[in-house]
Amino acid sequence: VNISPSMNSEETPPTVWITGSGGLIGHALRQSAAVPPGWHPRGLRRTDLELTDFSAVERAFHRERPGAIIHCAALSRSPACQSDPPRARQLNVEVTRHLAALACEIPFFFFSTDLVFDGRQGAYRETDPVNPLSVYAETKSIAEEIVLANPRHTVLRTSLNHGISPTGDRAFNEELVNAWLAGKNTPLFTDEYRSPIPATATARAVRHARSSRSRSASAAAIRIRYSSRRASSRPNRIPGRPACRRTPRSTSRSARAWSRARARTRSS
Repeated sequence: VNISPSMNSEETPPTVWITGSGGLIGHALRQSAAVPPGWHPRGLRRTDLELTDFSAVERAFHRERPGAIIHCAALSRSPACQSDPPRARQLNVEVTRHLAALACEIPFFFFSTDLVFDGRQGAYRETDPVNPLSVYAETKSIAEEIVLANPRHTVLRTSLNHGISPTGDRAFNEELVNAWLAGKNTPLFTDEYRSPIPATATARAVRHARSSRSRSASAAAIRIRYSSRRASSRPNRIPGRPACRRTPRSTSRSARAWSRARARTRSS
């Protein structure tokens, strides 16, 4: 079975940009089957392309003409966002706004967070109103609205991810181990129950999200259940996958090629 996207002998394989590929989820995406066979995953670290240099990003986009973008790069540590809100907004909102505009005709996946909810209601669905309580969550909530203004684009809300990052310090489990090896105490929360998600499972969920046709479908979902005093994440039918908000399937050429490639993969 031919699982490569349609192209003639003179065409190069379509490229998928993966921003933040030096981080935990970006690295897992690059190493996983989230990118259809026949597509070229192009990992982008800060040393490869500074996303805040919008002119450089535009030149790279028009030069490489990616067929899809998976946007993982962010200022994701909440204390860093709280201490420098302007920087958090630039990295989490303005960079996302710029990339989403460039990707207006191709699939665009944006990683957000379950922290856009305030935890007061519980049993959240993807369509429930958000109420972020931190700078980090607020920037992600704003960026979600920017992304979802385009029906070709997708937001995936994920929770606490663990795994092995290229630098050995990006996952929460790595931070804990590094602190313990340095003889440091690590005070943690006492009012939450969390179900950590392997970053590899989060990466696989991107593949499932592409096959969903409904904006609210839980093709790759964890329903996060909260109370005023504690939070617990309990799987809703599909364990170990992030909550997502899915927009209708794109009708663009790149989106159709992506969908055909994934369909051939499933049929094989």
